[in-house]
Amino acid sequence: MKPDIHNPDCPSRAVLDRISDKWTALIVLVLRDGSLRFSHLRGRVGGVAPKVLTETLRRLERDGLLTRTAYAEVPPRVEYELTALGHSLSEPITAITAWAEGHMRQITRARERYDRRAA
Repeated sequence: MKPDIHNPDCPSRAVLDRISDKWTALIVLVLRDGSLRFSHLRGRVGGVAPKVLTETLRRLERDGLLTRTAYAEVPPRVEYELTALGHSLSEPITAITAWAEGHMRQITRARERYDRRAA
């Protein structure tokens, strides 16, 4: 099948769903500078429940965007790191982040105007 994001049966829809998830974007942004342990990753991402982070990390590993390395140590140590594919995703996510931060005030004002009209 030729990729077509507008075709509901195209697997590219699942890819778009994965990369547009807020936790995916934040994880990719945090890991672009190097590997991190779970607790450090959770702290840097901020506001994510451990269960949600674990589920998101597993999905990203399944999709080939990151690797999970478990070290046979006491206590156990696990690190997460972006793969080359994951690093290739960091560039567009960084651009979207810059756009969001650059337009935050405009969007906030638009929401306020909308909410005033709707009230």
